[in-house]
Amino acid sequence: MNFRTLDGVAVEGKRVLVRADLNVPMTDGVVTDRMRIERQAPTIRELTDKGAKVIILSHFDRPKGKVVPSMSLKPVAAALAEEIGRPVAFAADCVGPIAQAAIARLKNGDVLLLENTRFHPGEEKNDPAFVRQLAALGDIFVNDAFSAAHRAHASTAGIARLLPSVAGRAMEEELRHLEKALSNPERPVLAVVGGAKVSSKIALLEHMVNRVETMVIGGAMANTFLAAEGLKVGKSLYEPDYLETARNVIHMATESGCAILLPTDVVVAKELRAGAPCRTVSTADIAGDEMALDIGPKTIAAFKKRLETTKTLVWNGPFGAFETPPFDKGTAAAARAVAQATKEGKLLSVAGGGDTVAALAAAGVEHDFSYVSTAGGAFLEWLEGKELPGVEALKA
Repeated sequence: MNFRTLDGVAVEGKRVLVRADLNVPMTDGVVTDRMRIERQAPTIRELTDKGAKVIILSHFDRPKGKVVPSMSLKPVAAALAEEIGRPVAFAADCVGPIAQAAIARLKNGDVLLLENTRFHPGEEKNDPAFVRQLAALGDIFVNDAFSAAHRAHASTAGIARLLPSVAGRAMEEELRHLEKALSNPERPVLAVVGGAKVSSKIALLEHMVNRVETMVIGGAMANTFLAAEGLKVGKSLYEPDYLETARNVIHMATESGCAILLPTDVVVAKELRAGAPCRTVSTADIAGDEMALDIGPKTIAAFKKRLETTKTLVWNGPFGAFETPPFDKGTAAAARAVAQATKEGKLLSVAGGGDTVAALAAAGVEHDFSYVSTAGGAFLEWLEGKELPGVEALKA
């Protein structure tokens, strides 16, 4: 992929609009997880150090085109200021006289955060008039929000058509890693696809079976594949309407030479709750009143064995109900094995998706993968092979 970056861009004295993703977890006006802010900070610091007037755009939550005070970005300004080590001013609108006046006061190296772009209906509609209002605020556009790049919104794709536009450092890093993992990977490639529903990942499964040597299917969606192969899964969560879809994926994998690894043993219980009595059984021996909630030791061992010959790994979705002990052991064991191979220089590992990031953090290895994407929908759509409007606009 050939896309424009900040390298060689003269920004001193320029009004630089930075599309960040500051849609961060917040409780009672306090940011509770700063990972996304940390990812955006290098771009903002670089621009301020080079003397730009930095104007930050972001959405927050889903106000649906209306002003919702509880969804204001104002509380994020303080957390952002702490992260970049310099003051961050705030404007109570992202367009119009309030934004224009705040920008007019900026000196070289200053930082200004504008109010939630989604307070305006024109944002999600990519309305041309709203796009022009945003573009009029700046001289250069820097998109550093990969996690919003799958949306053709005014502040992600629209504005990039009207201003000289480049990728920020976080966007650049994300795209470089995804390119190394999927576009031009070192082989063999292994994909972990987990989660609850086959129905939500059909496009991903069908796209990946033609691009990887091994696909490991975990989580509740593995139950649908087991049922498709004629096994009884008891009270396990599965999708009876998607058995034929699962069979089709298996057929596609066979045709393309992709090995699909399903659990051979599982941890079962009669209810999903912390500390529930459980036992480990073969996937052929799940009782009618039991549900599969995690992978067993034989499946973990098979995964580790396959890792020994893997050069590139892409991970989206957990192996089991990792939020509820003791059903977190399978995901944690697999994550630690990947982290260890990565640290030893044997593996390029890229993971993404909200549940995946949470699972890796719970296992204590979120910093030991080659790259962990904080993007949810954008990461998934990339894996599905879809074009992302916010990225397409940055191509050279």
